[in-house]
Amino acid sequence: MIARLERYFEFARLGTNGRTEVLAGATTFVTMAYIVFVNPSILRETGMPFQAVVAATCVCAAFGSILMGAVARYPIALAPGMGLNAYFTYTVVKGMGIPWQTALGAVFLSGAAFLILTLAGVRQTILKAIPRDLYAAVAAGIGLFIALLGLRNAGIVVPSAATLVSLGNMHDKKTLLALFGLLLIAGLSAWRVRSAMLVGILTTTLLGAAFGLVQWTPGVYRLSDLAATAGQLDIRGAWNLGLAGIVFVFLFVDLFDNVGTLIGVGAGTGLFDADGNIPRMREILLCDATATITGSLVGTSTVTSYIESAAGVGVGGRSGVTSIVTGLLFFATMFLAPLARAVPAAATAPALIVVGWLMMAHLGEIEWGDPVKSIPAFLTLIAIPLTFSIANGLGFGFTSYALLKIVRGEFRGTHWLVYLLAALFIARFVYLGPV
Repeated sequence: MIARLERYFEFARLGTNGRTEVLAGATTFVTMAYIVFVNPSILRETGMPFQAVVAATCVCAAFGSILMGAVARYPIALAPGMGLNAYFTYTVVKGMGIPWQTALGAVFLSGAAFLILTLAGVRQTILKAIPRDLYAAVAAGIGLFIALLGLRNAGIVVPSAATLVSLGNMHDKKTLLALFGLLLIAGLSAWRVRSAMLVGILTTTLLGAAFGLVQWTPGVYRLSDLAATAGQLDIRGAWNLGLAGIVFVFLFVDLFDNVGTLIGVGAGTGLFDADGNIPRMREILLCDATATITGSLVGTSTVTSYIESAAGVGVGGRSGVTSIVTGLLFFATMFLAPLARAVPAAATAPALIVVGWLMMAHLGEIEWGDPVKSIPAFLTLIAIPLTFSIANGLGFGFTSYALLKIVRGEFRGTHWLVYLLAALFIARFVYLGPV
């Protein structure tokens, strides 16, 4: 039995073994376990029950990671995506006034669309059509967006009628606690501690408790608590509202999250073929789509691949067993949901800021010397945080890229999908306003 599993996961070809894969899976889990605290802290602002979202986060991370490992056989872990959860909360629910149940319905529809488009090969076509510079700008723009949320939640940045934003009260105890957490995570990251964010969140929470800044009522977790979000999605409501723009944003960002993660994790590890292509790409995208549908059913935003998977690959993880181990650890964590309620915003805010820093690495992928590529990328980069909308940033980027291609006389050399997407964004801005 063991020999058969080793053949299925290609241990010999990849140069790995069971012990290494287990260690790699545990490393990936520790590196990305912060999502158990951070995702619910964002989604609860929609009115979703916090404890149920913690459980939902663990369930879909477990299911998605195990599915990716068993079917696609890649050491890639999945969980609710950072940036997409912020878009779900601040743009869709709070910005557009859509109930969280209906927003979950939109996530379900996007997952179903992912599935259909993957089976039809359309997602792969879109992937080839979109310039990498725009993808990099979207990723970095989301990083700025997430960092801004972290600075706001920490009280470091506050609204200002005169200057839009200003420095917060540096004497506030919760702000000082958040600054401690930020310094701690930054310091651990400087020492290359893989679990820096998790250690930082837990240590900051304990310090906050010592100073009376944490409020928590002990409780016992029951699997039935998940019912507060599981099955509560309103698919009909999302369909009737015609939330095509929202579904498109979920599709676009999730697609490039996956590809960016695969490129970042797989380079130089033997996971690609001799020509640099990604084997079993169809299976990867199918796992992603299925995990997103599952996430909407249990009660969380879009599920996507995590670049933190590189931590597991860094210690030798090469096969799907790595992500299976990560998934099993997420499932076990679900039963610690009551403890997550004690984690204050001052402890999770520093993690958001550091995630923003991590996503700035994508800026190096932009060809800044070419205005046709770099100007749309720059507009995307600044529009996402300043308009508080990932979709608006995408709109500015696609539209300006298509127009500059026409102005430069390179219309024929650009994929028709770019112009179609730009036209859709223009129509959305003209007729329906920002998304």
